Amino acid sequence: METKNRKLLNIELGRLTLRQYKETPGSGTVLVLDNIRSAHNIGSAFRTADSFKADKVYLCGICATPPSAEIHKSALGAEFSVEWEYSQETLPVIERLKNEGYTVVSVEQTVNSVSLENFHPEKGGRYAFIFGNEVSGVSQDAVDASDFSLEIPQYGTKHSLNVSVSIGIVLWAARMGTATAGK
Repeated sequence: METKNRKLLNIELGRLTLRQYKETPGSGTVLVLDNIRSAHNIGSAFRTADSFKADKVYLCGICATPPSAEIHKSALGAEFSVEWEYSQETLPVIERLKNEGYTVVSVEQTVNSVSLENFHPEKGGRYAFIFGNEVSGVSQDAVDASDFSLEIPQYGTKHSLNVSVSIGIVLWAARMGTATAGK
């Protein structure tokens, strides 16, 4: 059977080596995971962070940390390419990131949240995106400490996405937004 659109082989993907990855410029984007309970979701966050070249993942509160078989299963080794740091509390991480010049953004549904399609990141801007617990979301303290909240528009009945899906959507939008900023 003839193939009209052949899938690429792994060797054709142009993947960076771990060394090349670490030597490429950062994106100015970090993730703050606020009490995410599932190690599989944390692994997926690492994998997505690697895909979009996020600079670091902050694991806060009850988040599992590498080394972890569950994280590794969904991260596929991205826990080795993306820098990470653990903190028992989220608020000190937010404070430090603000002091380092990051705009801190809670990805949460709030009364004043900015809809994702209206988010226009500045080229060269530094953003820390906070993603929250699978049940309770981003803690109110973290929302209050953020510069603003960002909401992913949803059109169904649940108004709830898996945190790993939300991370992918937001990082893609941020990457595309900074790629087109100023055009």
